[in-house]
Amino acid sequence: MAVFTEVSFDEADALVDRLDIGRLVALHGIRAGIENTNYLVVTDRGEWVLTLFERLGLDQLPFYLHLMRHLARKGLPVPEPRADAGGEILHTLRGKPAALVDRLPGAHQLAPDAHHCAQVGEVLARMHLAVADYPRRQPNLRGLDWWARTVPEVLPHVDAPQAALLRDELGFQQELAASPAHAALPRGPIHADLFRDNVMFDGLPGRERLTGVLDFYFAGVDAFAFDLAVCLNDWCVDLDSGRGVDERAAVLVGAYEAVRPLAGGERRLLPALLRAAALRFWLSRLRDWHLPRDAQLLEAKDPAPFERVLRGRIATPWHPPPPAD
Repeated sequence: MAVFTEVSFDEADALVDRLDIGRLVALHGIRAGIENTNYLVVTDRGEWVLTLFERLGLDQLPFYLHLMRHLARKGLPVPEPRADAGGEILHTLRGKPAALVDRLPGAHQLAPDAHHCAQVGEVLARMHLAVADYPRRQPNLRGLDWWARTVPEVLPHVDAPQAALLRDELGFQQELAASPAHAALPRGPIHADLFRDNVMFDGLPGRERLTGVLDFYFAGVDAFAFDLAVCLNDWCVDLDSGRGVDERAAVLVGAYEAVRPLAGGERRLLPALLRAAALRFWLSRLRDWHLPRDAQLLEAKDPAPFERVLRGRIATPWHPPPPAD
């Protein structure tokens, strides 16, 4: 969500007029993230987020945008893309695909406790149930094939122990993905990036309610348990040490299972999927750190925390507690 493509006030105003959302009052670049250009759009009728897609193409974007609309209309706290008079939710601005979505209330909770983790687990499970009738299909574009392509790109930029870990873990995950147990995992469209900075909470301290799930632009069809592992590796880990916070993890999984109980295979493979989720984000941060793109407000994220998470998940596998009776 760095600013790669500059949008003028007049250009944004023309889009606002076409979408019939009032008169443009202000336009501000959003300083966060590393994939797309985002602006806060303020009109006399409300606030929206304008996204210009820097890497994703017109053939990929309908999956994400229609998934967001599908979930929003199922009652989930997901921003709904704004359509023009013809019903189109994918637009073009400055020669780039673009979308404008509702700005949801609240703020990120970057120091979560069990109260926040329980709500994340519940909402994630609701999302996994809600996609049962979503008709579009698209693979997880940051899945195993991407890992295999990316490891050789980052190897020249890491030291020998890191290179050995990358090669070994990629081999482990390739073997896992080829197993019948992995093939049998329940799957469907997943968020695949449900970190603390992609969730909004609102309310008094200690009584906050989850008000928004954002940024579906890494979504794809994959194992639901992998989506759960991504959440656990951010919401339930001490990133300074890489150690899991078991109490928060148990609460998050318990809240998830109160809505969607895990299958036996999901429980057995969750320790390996926690490693997979750590590898995925270590790789993406290594690539952005060592092979950055230009952007006005770009802040690449330090890859070191996810190296620590991966090493921690290998050294101390975490198994979910038995389901409640």
